[in-house]
Amino acid sequence: MSRFYFWIRFSGIITLLYGIGCTDGMAQIQDTAYARVLDSVWIRSGRAVVQFNTATPVQTLTGSRLQQVNSFSVADALRYFSGVQLKDYGGIGGLKTLNVRSLGAQHLGVFYDGLQLGNAQNGIVDLGKFSLDNIDALSLYNSQNTSTLQSARNFGSAAALFIKSKQPVFEPHKKYQISAAFKTGSFGLINPSLYWQQKVAGNMATTVSVETVHAHGRYKTRYQKQAYDTTIVRQNADVASRRMEFAVQNLHKDATTHWKLQAYFYNAERGLPGAVVAERFYNAQRLWDRNFFTQGMWRKQINTRYQLLVQGKYANDYTRYLDTTIKKIGGAPLNNTYRQQEYDASLVNEYLIAAGWSVSLATDWIVNKMQANLDHFAYPVRSTGLVAIATELKRKRFMAAGNLLGTFTREKVSTGAAAGNKDVLTPAISASWRPWNHLPISVRSFYKRIFRMPSFNDLYYTIIGNATLKPEYTTQYDIGLQYKKNLADTGSCISLQADVYYNAIRDKIIAIPANNLFRWSMINMGKVAVRGADLRFTYAIAIQHRVFLNSTLTYSYQRAVNKTAGERSYNQQIPYAPKHSGSTTVQTAYRSWGLNYSFIYTGERYMLPENDPQNYLEPWYTHDLSLTKTVRLKQTNAVLALEVNNLLNQYYDVVVNYPMPGRNYLLKIAFNL
Repeated sequence: MSRFYFWIRFSGIITLLYGIGCTDGMAQIQDTAYARVLDSVWIRSGRAVVQFNTATPVQTLTGSRLQQVNSFSVADALRYFSGVQLKDYGGIGGLKTLNVRSLGAQHLGVFYDGLQLGNAQNGIVDLGKFSLDNIDALSLYNSQNTSTLQSARNFGSAAALFIKSKQPVFEPHKKYQISAAFKTGSFGLINPSLYWQQKVAGNMATTVSVETVHAHGRYKTRYQKQAYDTTIVRQNADVASRRMEFAVQNLHKDATTHWKLQAYFYNAERGLPGAVVAERFYNAQRLWDRNFFTQGMWRKQINTRYQLLVQGKYANDYTRYLDTTIKKIGGAPLNNTYRQQEYDASLVNEYLIAAGWSVSLATDWIVNKMQANLDHFAYPVRSTGLVAIATELKRKRFMAAGNLLGTFTREKVSTGAAAGNKDVLTPAISASWRPWNHLPISVRSFYKRIFRMPSFNDLYYTIIGNATLKPEYTTQYDIGLQYKKNLADTGSCISLQADVYYNAIRDKIIAIPANNLFRWSMINMGKVAVRGADLRFTYAIAIQHRVFLNSTLTYSYQRAVNKTAGERSYNQQIPYAPKHSGSTTVQTAYRSWGLNYSFIYTGERYMLPENDPQNYLEPWYTHDLSLTKTVRLKQTNAVLALEVNNLLNQYYDVVVNYPMPGRNYLLKIAFNL
């Protein structure tokens, strides 16, 4: 019997023993809600939310703060976190991915209401697809969330982004809550949305969220032609998308059973403007995306010590890529289609050994399938079993957590050679300690070793795929300080987080040219070492419940260098990793008015591994400003907002030759019924 099936059966036996040994009567325990998956201590002061005494670094935007930052999508909001690089290919419909501490976008796990958004094709999630209209909180964890009540898959990424959708909230004697919004502005944007919560029974509610986005996407930018700049209009950047979400769940927070079912559908067509090179300003590529998933969770408090969490998900993704400039044999344009399916099932058993000390056993089963209309495509099927044993200990001034994750993959293909089976054990451990009871200072540290499997594109893409690729292994070390102080006499709150870290990546997957520039090969060659520091300072004050001020300052230093022996770029900064970056946000409110300002800075970078002058990219920064006004109309609240982004009209590229928009505007009106 293989180790794979041994672990699966072992998990089932342990589950049975838990059930037999922990059925000593039911207890009505105060429900911690499913937000335990985002377990932390939240301290509210005015409009600020500060997470303190966490064993791993975490940054959160929630509630009104999330809505106040100048952000159109989830990707835009994440720009304000420290230690991240957002890759943006320009335009309202451009691809947007997040790179945390220079580990690579494939090492970021993105979780929507506790379940991971998968993409076996290329390993990344386009964060520009997710609107903020239905989002209540964004939490970015370095390493992982340490809660024991979560699926094994939640321990399987080097960094984790948790997207939490809005939860139903009803006023007394009211059975519905409706929010409608309309946005318009630059790029021909038309963006209506509707959010409707309805109580259908005493302890059950439904949520419907609908949104459409239409924009021509054209904007002016500059193109350097020899010794002078010329202004061009960015073309083929249009987008038309539709998003629909539905959820039904129970409401009673003091119930011993909690459940939720939800469905998500996204459909879009967009132009791909391409890189501006060699005076080529227009590209004819088109992209169609259709994403659907349905997922559910059921959590049962069996007794005072034992909890059971069951989760399941099915996802179906379709992508079509059209390029009329490339002709196949017979004269037909390049027209590729890809289909992905994912099945995900998870069982989590949590047992409370003593007050503040819990252990869990989680077992996940994931199946990924992919089809494409490419010649000689492999049609891969990947089966992954995950088993995680985790523990978390919380005391008044000390907390510690650790887990051991077993990952077992089996791969099949219809054509060619399949990747080899992988059986890997990876550990993680973290701790936080408050040395002095009278001083609000804590010290934290974590160690984690994890890996990522090569994507289907890495392994099986026609011509360039390499089925013998090894996984990328990542080792992370971190030590940091946290300080939090509530000043009751002034109604203010101050918090500070500072971390220094070291990351090492081994067997990094890279592409190199083969016998000509049109044929590339994927190989394991790269080694990367990242040394850095993150700083985050937050100050919030509320004056007589009339004036609010909340400000945040972040700064990151990174020395991310190539450690691959024998390469010309040895010990040089890797592409697109700035040594210095930071942001500042200030949100103020007086009565019904709100004024918000943000500043983002990204330092000098290089676009290729060789840090030569011709590969140098200048620093860029943006100033954004928004003004809001709340109006009370009988039983309706209306919010008017005007945003000005890139206030100084700076021309810059986040990704070289993909110019970003200059000064642009957004007007929003929203109603709450």
